[in-house]
Amino acid sequence: MQQEKATPLGQALLAAAMLLPGLSHAESAPERGAISMKYLYYKEDQAGLDRIQVHAPSISVLAPLAGEWSLAASATTDDVSGASPRYHTAVSGASRMADQRKAGDVSLTRYLENGSISVGAAYSNEHDYRSRALSVQANLLSADRNTTWSLGLGGSDDAIHPVNRIVENASRQTINLLAGVTQVLTPVDIAQLTLTHSRGHGYYSDPYKLVDNRPGERQQSTLLTQWNHRLIDADATTRLSYRYYRDSYGISAHTLNAEWVQSLSHGWTLTPALRLYTQRAAKFYFDPVYGSEPFPPGYVFGGSAYTSADQRLAGFGAATLGLKVAKQIDRDWSVDVKFERYQQRSAWRVFGSGSPGLAALHANSVQIGFTRLW
Repeated sequence: MQQEKATPLGQALLAAAMLLPGLSHAESAPERGAISMKYLYYKEDQAGLDRIQVHAPSISVLAPLAGEWSLAASATTDDVSGASPRYHTAVSGASRMADQRKAGDVSLTRYLENGSISVGAAYSNEHDYRSRALSVQANLLSADRNTTWSLGLGGSDDAIHPVNRIVENASRQTINLLAGVTQVLTPVDIAQLTLTHSRGHGYYSDPYKLVDNRPGERQQSTLLTQWNHRLIDADATTRLSYRYYRDSYGISAHTLNAEWVQSLSHGWTLTPALRLYTQRAAKFYFDPVYGSEPFPPGYVFGGSAYTSADQRLAGFGAATLGLKVAKQIDRDWSVDVKFERYQQRSAWRVFGSGSPGLAALHANSVQIGFTRLW
């Protein structure tokens, strides 16, 4: 399961504060603590095959300390089962799998007169993969408190021990950098620009996929822009964002995200959302040919050429529709439910053609959460 991780834990820690939907940039210690419990169910399907499903309960805590500090921590358990993607298995389609991942993170923040400093650590473990990460981030406020600059540094160390013993004691190390600015534009507008870059080296191939040989180094860069606008008369907020990503594999991707946060009477909030995504394939990705030899043309066994049929490296487009319903029960309690429907198609890629051998995929998810303030 080690290749299912979308981003290194270090990078996720660094970006956490900058990627919040509300573009929070307050630099004062929280007055109240909070505890949140969430449960996520995710299931995907492809060409009539049983695919991955995930059950993921989690808990998170935020605690103010001594007026100038805060401590945040979270823990989650992912139970994953089903089948891996139908990538180049000539007969049966997908391979069965089951796994459990346990992960946690903690961060400590010190609030200063004109900013804050946070240090964090994260740990994730499953039967064939372990990841450890550390990070530090500093935020600096301008004199008028309308601008916040952010700088971050993080690193992760991963250990890979596949059960098929294709490799043993493999490792991967990653360094992550972040720079960002959050700007209050008007009394009802706030914008944010974030740049991240990571550089990793080590084992990147997927030991559970046939004919998968990837470079031992990967560089990734991301540009994220966000804009929140408050509509006072409608008692609503719009959240718009654009994300550009590229890496040394040759992948480039564009993501557009739009949300409408509508406040209703009696503490209710509705948030419909739309996300559009398009991706160019990696330079060494090849489309498998079902019913024949599942190898790229000219493939030589034991050769050193980079190649992979992992569908996450393919060229495709995707769309996600979502709806979040939240209820503020009283001053201390709130509850929310979020539904999402994801559709992926090769033909939906823009700025070029998709990978023709990629099968269509769709997924559904539901998340339920409770929050208690104290």
